[in-house]
Amino acid sequence: MTAPHFIHGLSEIAPRYDAMICDVWGVVHNGRDAFPDAIAAVRRFRKEYGPAILLSNAPRLPDGVEAQFAHLGIPPDFYDGIVTSGLVARDDLIRRSEQSGELPLLYLGPPRDNPVFHGLNIRFTGLDEAKIVFCTGLLDDDTESPEDYRALLGEFLARRLPFLCANPDIVVQRGDRLVYCAGALARLYETMGGEAVYFGKPHPAVFERATDLARQISAASKIIVIGDGIETDIGGAGRIGLDALFIAGGIHAEDDEAALAQVFHRQGVSAVAAMRMLRW
Repeated sequence: MTAPHFIHGLSEIAPRYDAMICDVWGVVHNGRDAFPDAIAAVRRFRKEYGPAILLSNAPRLPDGVEAQFAHLGIPPDFYDGIVTSGLVARDDLIRRSEQSGELPLLYLGPPRDNPVFHGLNIRFTGLDEAKIVFCTGLLDDDTESPEDYRALLGEFLARRLPFLCANPDIVVQRGDRLVYCAGALARLYETMGGEAVYFGKPHPAVFERATDLARQISAASKIIVIGDGIETDIGGAGRIGLDALFIAGGIHAEDDEAALAQVFHRQGVSAVAAMRMLRW
């Protein structure tokens, strides 16, 4: 395990790498405001060193991430591709439906994430007919918490339904506050004795998808992962042997190097460096 030391800019370590995999929410924007310095840093790396692949635990397809960029005024010219947990989750639904035919599915999540299902051989059902639960998030993450779902999760458990989680994040920063994600519901379901299946960081499939995309663009051999999630971004990078740069914002904004070292030690993860916000 390596405790991260703070650097002033990505330029200090960029020459070591020929591709990057960069988190989106918390690094490029916070759901309300874009981070221009971060966008400029990714663009500069892409120009001088190699491809930049954005990797998000968004439970939607890449075009959904791009639509949010447009809403936030983020230009589409600073990255080479996007991989999302929603994309990998969709692939799993395709596999399941190919094996079993039309798939009876109970959907738990807001309507904005529905495009992940378009064109799939699934049938939306209620609790009695469902074979799986597919969750992209809380119905109203502005006001709800996982405890609001305990009774419903109990009903899923009674039927032993697998709980497919399309966003493993527990919380995400939206503006100046934290809101719960699908991962929080999946964790609670597991503590109750249920089976949860996760798509997205820190699990290897999305990182492998992102590295494959980078290597299709160039012969990348040294890739750095940039993210603000210790478990998801930094831990996920370590699982597949990639270096990581930790963006110590959000809940870790007040932590100094000693405090971060303790957190990294508890989590069993490493990072080559840390920054408060991504900049060149």
